Amino acid sequence: MDTQQNTALTRALAEVPGPLPTSGVIHITLQHTDRFTVVGNHLAQHPDLSCTAVGLAVRIQSLPQGTEVSIKALTARCQEGERRIAAALRELEAHGYLQRFRHRLPGQKVITRTVFCNQPAALLRPRSQSSQTPVAAAAQAPIPAPARPLTHVSDPDPGPDPAPVPPVPPTPPAPPETSAPETPAPLPVPPPPPPAPPFVPLVPPPTAPKPPRPPLPQPGTLTPELDRAATALLSDLRRHVPQFTLSEGDIRHLAPAVATWLERDAHPDTIRRTLTDDLPQPLRHPVKLLKHRLTALLPPPLPGACDLAAPARPRVVVTPFQTCDDCDRAFRSPDPGHCRDCRETREHRGEDVRAAA
Repeated sequence: MDTQQNTALTRALAEVPGPLPTSGVIHITLQHTDRFTVVGNHLAQHPDLSCTAVGLAVRIQSLPQGTEVSIKALTARCQEGERRIAAALRELEAHGYLQRFRHRLPGQKVITRTVFCNQPAALLRPRSQSSQTPVAAAAQAPIPAPARPLTHVSDPDPGPDPAPVPPVPPTPPAPPETSAPETPAPLPVPPPPPPAPPFVPLVPPPTAPKPPRPPLPQPGTLTPELDRAATALLSDLRRHVPQFTLSEGDIRHLAPAVATWLERDAHPDTIRRTLTDDLPQPLRHPVKLLKHRLTALLPPPLPGACDLAAPARPRVVVTPFQTCDDCDRAFRSPDPGHCRDCRETREHRGEDVRAAA
């Protein structure tokens, strides 16, 4: 009775249309009528900005025009310290949301101006002619010359009435010379800037297709002994965990996966402990949990005796020691005989004997 219940939130949750998701956040969207700020997902879900930078950008965007947004002013408004706020401002400045530059006033005073753009990617797009402001369009439109009014000038000192003159038919006015308007030479169109890289949100939309689930493991050969042992193990799970009271159809569907574990020499107690330990509370879908654990926690086959044998080391042939027949000196050689010095001495003596002969 001491737990406070939010009945308004519960009542609003019951009015959400459509089936509610089994996991994740549930949005209750109410329309704002005053005191709200529009924030784009390109900022709220930016993959390279920290949460501090995103929150600080929303705070700056919600402030009215002309509000001081220096580091000390933001520190007085927020709970973060000056170092975190300075680092967040550098992040926003690196991604184009914020720009700070120095401006010199007429009185030789230098001030720092801060400009915040709620959508910096839109500044990189080429502006079309249709987006021209009405003031600029009116400035380019030709202004017609005002018509000169006809005024009647009376003679201040009229003379005697002249003799009547027969009326002369009026001469039609000559048509005004119309000159073809000179078309200005077309200005060279600058190449459009490269398009901004597409923004990829971290959170996929709720309608995104889910990847297919991996299939249940299948044994190499489903023998009757393996099938009987797997069926008995699945039927016996309800003695240890009452939530695992499975139907006959579920047992027949999961038996090949358990037979794969038994085929890989997994002990039945090990399989039972793996399937029943550390269960989520509450357990709503026991069959789905068994499918996931039988597939994701499948052990590899046991290695054979040949795989566990240590690799044979390469045999090193060692040349034995021999004793020289002349000087009894030890030397390495596969066959007994004389050492190198004695062989050279014998060869030198043989050459002397041949030379004397």
